[in-house]
Amino acid sequence: MAPAQNPITSKHVAVIGAGAAGIITSRELRREGHSVVVYEREKQVGGLWVYTPKSDSDPLSLDPTRSKVHSSIYESLRTNVPRESMGVRDFPFLPRFDDESRDPRRYPNHREVLAYIQDFAREFKIEEMIRFETEVVRVEPVDGKWRVQSKKSGGFLEDEIYDAVVVCNGHYTEPNITHIPGIKSWPGKQIHSHNYRVPDPFENEVVVVIGNFASGADISRDIAKVAKEVHIASRAREPHTYEKISVPQNNLWMHSEIDTANEDGSIVFKNGKVVFADSIVYCTGYKYNFPFLETNGYLRIDEKRVEPLYKHVFPPALAPGLSFVGVPAMGIVFVMFEIQSKWVAAVLSGRVTLPSPDKMMEDINAWYASLDALGIPKRHTHTIGRIQVSS
Repeated sequence: MAPAQNPITSKHVAVIGAGAAGIITSRELRREGHSVVVYEREKQVGGLWVYTPKSDSDPLSLDPTRSKVHSSIYESLRTNVPRESMGVRDFPFLPRFDDESRDPRRYPNHREVLAYIQDFAREFKIEEMIRFETEVVRVEPVDGKWRVQSKKSGGFLEDEIYDAVVVCNGHYTEPNITHIPGIKSWPGKQIHSHNYRVPDPFENEVVVVIGNFASGADISRDIAKVAKEVHIASRAREPHTYEKISVPQNNLWMHSEIDTANEDGSIVFKNGKVVFADSIVYCTGYKYNFPFLETNGYLRIDEKRVEPLYKHVFPPALAPGLSFVGVPAMGIVFVMFEIQSKWVAAVLSGRVTLPSPDKMMEDINAWYASLDALGIPKRHTHTIGRIQVSS
């Protein structure tokens, strides 16, 4: 990835998504001299961080015909990363004490993060590049360029040709549901955390929460404020695990994985404990999903690994015309968006060159081999920094 010797060129680039990754990428592309069009299916910037009390019509989000809601934010969510680590380098995420609607805490709520994203979009005049309420339905390579097919709500399809496409559509919308033996005959309610908003529907219930990473830890404690009992199932725990947690209401228990669910309403854990539950909440993460992207089978998703991607950004045979910003899972995401998008912008302008496709594939295969040697599951391929065990 050495500096290029070729003249600097300006490309016509489509960016898919106007969440944090999309608007940061758009700024870096324009700074590099590219012309940019951003496609956003919602009415405003923010992506994941736009809270809505609405949720998918199917609480497990399995029905392909369901009405979909993009956001997975729940009402009580606060960041688990300090604000000092969240902002981009030349636009820090500073507390605003001059506005009573803002949250100045070091670990602020989701509305404060959305406000920061909106501040960023205004400061760098991002909205003038965005086509709001416009959904991308197909992206495909055509004669060395890229065709983007889009539609406005209730409108006609529109085709446009770009030199490059940067995918910034996020990966917290398509739920991953863990299989539980016997669950088809279990009579209780089931919901994925994507559709969780407030604890009220679980009042006086016995609830099983599957997963104890960030959302599982948050949601289990949120529900415990109103529920009769909350039982957390975590595959990260030893099979014999059974612990009572006193915070917040002294009604929270930690277990290992679920063994079976039964038609009498019982849930049997691998530690031997049996609970008769009213509801199950799946805090089991999300799938990568690019339903609009057509690469003739070159790119695929296998156990949460998007492959092949060089440094999580460029698919070798399609680079640099196609790239991804925001695939890795890590805490300090806005800084990662900035670094990745600076690289994409510089490669597209010719100021920086990529290795040959063969060399990129060699690097990818060496990376996969190193993960295998360390015993790291394929699903953690895009978890950079400290490998995180989610549930």
